[in-house]
Amino acid sequence: MRNVLILGGTTEARVLAAQLAQRLDLAVTLSLAGRTSAPRPQEVTTRQGGFGGVEGLSEYLRVARIDLLIDATHPYAAKISGNAKRAALSTGVPLLAICRPPWDAVPGDRWIEVDDAAEGVEKLGSTPRRVFVALGRRDLQFLVRAPQHCYLIRSVDPVDPRLAVPDARYILARGPFYEEADRELLRSERIDVVIAKNSGGAATYSKIAAARALGIQVVLIRRPAACAGVATVDEAMQWIEHHWGLDRGV
Repeated sequence: MRNVLILGGTTEARVLAAQLAQRLDLAVTLSLAGRTSAPRPQEVTTRQGGFGGVEGLSEYLRVARIDLLIDATHPYAAKISGNAKRAALSTGVPLLAICRPPWDAVPGDRWIEVDDAAEGVEKLGSTPRRVFVALGRRDLQFLVRAPQHCYLIRSVDPVDPRLAVPDARYILARGPFYEEADRELLRSERIDVVIAKNSGGAATYSKIAAARALGIQVVLIRRPAACAGVATVDEAMQWIEHHWGLDRGV
């Protein structure tokens, strides 16, 4: 029995965990950061919360006798990914990273690409606009620097405390989202601009496609430095099977 630890929080982590759960020769643990208050039920053992930095993760890998560490965290979770690399190096545990490709602009996209949320809020400009916001809770704080705008904020969990801006409304929703519904949302709310991260993947691309269809500008936060790894769950499964010489039928 080999022990696998997946650092998750993404669709890829959930799908990979479900596939590995079907194997009788693997014991899989999915670790979630705990930022979502009610994560979806998983098919494998699940833990929530951090490890206590590189030292804490390294100790966990040793005590739990982890044979493979898989980094399937969000593309913007640079700190966690860095800790995973250093912990794997210090313990000698093999590390596999799933690096979801970013979205690429296509004809019709009106993108303004920025390095971080602070710069993104600046790019909204001084003239009041109706802004659709698809950012993580840590990045929402920068919206208070531009209180002149009307914000429509979509998130998985409630924003608490609410932002200290005069005009903000909140939508609670969990992806995947769909282009037709997002197109109707942006149209009905008379959205002028979308601000989001270049998360990649299909689950949240709908807002990008909807904005393109409606000719709406998108302020898009660039990815951190690219990671080295596989791009999809299928590639991750192939890597694991090759690494251990596993039989698909087990």
